Amino acid sequence: MGKVIVMNWVSLDGVMQGPGRPDEDTRDGFEHGGWGIAYGDEATVAKMGERMGGDRAFLFGRHTYEQLLASWNARGGPFKDALNQARKYVASSNPATRLEWPHSTLLHGDVPAAVADLKETADTNLVIMGSGVLIGSLMAADVIDEYLLMIAPVVLGTGRRLLAGGTRASLRLLDSSTTSKGVLIATYGRACG
Repeated sequence: MGKVIVMNWVSLDGVMQGPGRPDEDTRDGFEHGGWGIAYGDEATVAKMGERMGGDRAFLFGRHTYEQLLASWNARGGPFKDALNQARKYVASSNPATRLEWPHSTLLHGDVPAAVADLKETADTNLVIMGSGVLIGSLMAADVIDEYLLMIAPVVLGTGRRLLAGGTRASLRLLDSSTTSKGVLIATYGRACG
């Protein structure tokens, strides 16, 4: 049985939108794209590499999938090969969504139930990056096992948040470290009992 693991950059005020580049995600007039670039270092790349390397599959919302396809695959980057070779599951409300990346499978309909089934039958972990709407639906269905968060010491004031509200969850800290740039790398899991 695999785990569902969220791996995201967030600001101190919980914004997860557009950390990687200025044009990454400008929905709702977001003007702070690329805010995470200044905080990346060897420690954050190593921690992300632990989750992205080895035997795992990725789980994305449609928007994140399209952004990654256009960015990492087209431009390259440190995780290009891992993304190209990995299995990718893509959640979309549109059953006609085209998936142009190799090893991609569409999930539609009752996505939380489909992910729960994948988790039960998987021999590997399912790693979610970005995908805020998907995270919200999976959190409400209690399908997420861990949150690996790179919490940057910046307050953005606007933008899409990791935990948009509406669902309560009790978590426990599994691991934490800080980087030379002040990023708190924290891994949370479900609280016991």
